[in-house]
This record gives sequence, structure tokens and C-alpha cells, in this order.
Amino acid sequence: MTDADRNPYELFADWLDEAGRSEPNDPNAMALATADSDGIPSVRMVLLKGVDERGFVFYTNMESRKGRQLLANPSAALCFHWKSLRRSVRVEGAVEQVSDAEADAYFDSRPRESRIGAWASQQSRPLEGRWELEKRVAQYAAKFAIGHIPRPPYWTGCRIVPRRIEFWQDKPFRLHERLVYLRVQDEAGGTTGWTTERLYP
Repeated sequence: MTDADRNPYELFADWLDEAGRSEPNDPNAMALATADSDGIPSVRMVLLKGVDERGFVFYTNMESRKGRQLLANPSAALCFHWKSLRRSVRVEGAVEQVSDAEADAYFDSRPRESRIGAWASQQSRPLEGRWELEKRVAQYAAKFAIGHIPRPPYWTGCRIVPRRIEFWQDKPFRLHERLVYLRVQDEAGGTTGWTTERLYP
């Protein structure tokens, strides 16, 4: 079976697994590109926290710059680059929020300090000095000194539902391999599978 005959999620899982054994840091790191309501783009690194047949999931403060952009323009693109393997994967698609149950489960799995940090950080907003952040961390550490730390209402997960996934593999003389999966939809908008095509490098 060739890569083009495989489910793209299975191929991605294999590549991610290989990256986990060869990349020195954060094999699940990905560049996330968003755009605001005027179409002005922005990109930053985030961590992939889940992937299955429904899409690629990361978590964020929805009051952050990227959160506001995703609410205004719910489309995004991802790029994974594994230098040790000389491979990359690009993903483009619509964005939807995960369910409250999914967000709660992931939030509860985070270290206690990270959960307190989610309450303390007013992500992407101006900060007078480090002392201001440390003060807010201390305030929420005292507030949640014992017991369960609930998920902030503005903190949740986003799922990119891909319509296009491209696998790139370095080859000699810049004659790279590019394999693209394109989602096929029926007239009602339902997914019927994937088509593939190869691109010139």
C-alpha cells in the first residue's frame, strides 16, 4: 500500500510517532495561522493536544489575540515541521470549539500550576511588569488553595476540521515529494472521503 492509499490521519499518526522518537523537543509543536475579520494574518507556535478522525485539537484562552481571531474568522492553517526527519505536514480547514466535556477533561489533566496560570494570565493583553503577573498568580493560588480548580469560561479547545492536508518529504536535488489529501463532500455538505494528488516540488 502506498501513502496515497492510506487514511491521512493514519499517515499523520505514523509521522508524529516517528518525530516523537527523533525530535529533541516538542514533536507536537505546530505553527498556527489565523486571520482577523479584515483578513490580516497572524501566526504563532502552539501544541497539538489531540488528533482523530474529527480533526486536530489545541487549547487556548479565547480572549487572546488568536482566540478573538478564531471567533471572528473560524478558519485556520497548521504547519508541522520535523527537521530531524526532513518532513512537514500542512493542514487547512474550518475551526470549531470542542465540547465542554472535552475541554473540562483536558483542563483537569493539566498540572495544578498550569490551571492556576490559565486564570491568572490575561493572555495577549498589556502587562505593566512581571510583578503584576506574579501577583495575579498568587491571588488565584490563594483562591484555589484547596479543592478542584474549575476551567475558566474563556478557556477551551479548538478543533481544525481539515479540508486539505499536505505531506511533504525532503528528497535530493530539491525534488521533494508532496502528497495532498483533499476532503470530498456530498451535495448536503457531508464528508464522503478523500481524494489525493501529487504536486510538483
